[in-house]
Amino acid sequence: MSDHVLELATKQITLAQRNIPVIESFFDLPTNTVSYIVHDPATQKAAIIDSVLDYDPASGRTRTDSADAIIGYVKQHGLVTEWLLETHAHADHLSAAPYIQQHLGGKIAIGEYITTVQNVFGKLFNAGSEFQRDGSDFDRLWKDGDAFDIGNVKVTVLHVPGHTPACIAYVIGDAVFVGDTMFMPDYGTARADFPGGDARTLYRSLKRILSLPPTTRLFMCHDYLPQGRDDYIWETTVAEQRAHNIHAHDGVGEEEFVAMREARDATLAMPTLILPSVQVNMRAGHMPPADDNGVTYLKIPVNAV
Repeated sequence: MSDHVLELATKQITLAQRNIPVIESFFDLPTNTVSYIVHDPATQKAAIIDSVLDYDPASGRTRTDSADAIIGYVKQHGLVTEWLLETHAHADHLSAAPYIQQHLGGKIAIGEYITTVQNVFGKLFNAGSEFQRDGSDFDRLWKDGDAFDIGNVKVTVLHVPGHTPACIAYVIGDAVFVGDTMFMPDYGTARADFPGGDARTLYRSLKRILSLPPTTRLFMCHDYLPQGRDDYIWETTVAEQRAHNIHAHDGVGEEEFVAMREARDATLAMPTLILPSVQVNMRAGHMPPADDNGVTYLKIPVNAV
């Protein structure tokens, strides 16, 4: 990962007072996921980050309540959706990006290393030759350091692997959307035991984010309401994380972090929705093709995970 990319992101944040994005959050309690609408107030151009398709694992039924709330906000405020951004192939919820795209337009984008995830999980789910493992289900694959605009607001992409190989963070104006790389300071950091995950790599990605200016706003993808806190929250700053993150505050070295993370991960159960989520999210939120009876099926590999 290039230091030059981080320098550009730091400069962008320093200059962001000129183009502060408007950020609206949507919290999905069943999956503890936070989705975001980010827009430029000058042009009304917008991006939607980490949307949720409601899914009942007992019945296999989907709903669009969470996505419809996002769509309603965009329409109510006269926004123009340019991007449907994913921070990674989530293991805890299904993406609603294709559904939202049908209603609002925009391009679906994720990090370029989604191809690594597609190769691993394509084999696990025996996806077959109809599943292309080249990222082509997505409209755009980001590389580390890629830059684009949401209206007049500058965006820089940071590759921050460790939780998964495809994890990226979006630096949008003075704000960073960190995906699952870290959580609020009192909850710590992401697990690193999924295929392609690595605790040492995660530590270095955390340090990369935490080297941004102290006042940089950080927006989490989840909050799990740790013991001792009464309210769900998902916004913090680099300074707060460096001072108080229980896993990665200043002074925690790489070896200490890796030992903690690997020991903790060994005690964690698999996320409830990992099997339906990943086989949908590796397809950019699209369901697998229907069988010849017209019914779409999600596979559950037995004794394979």
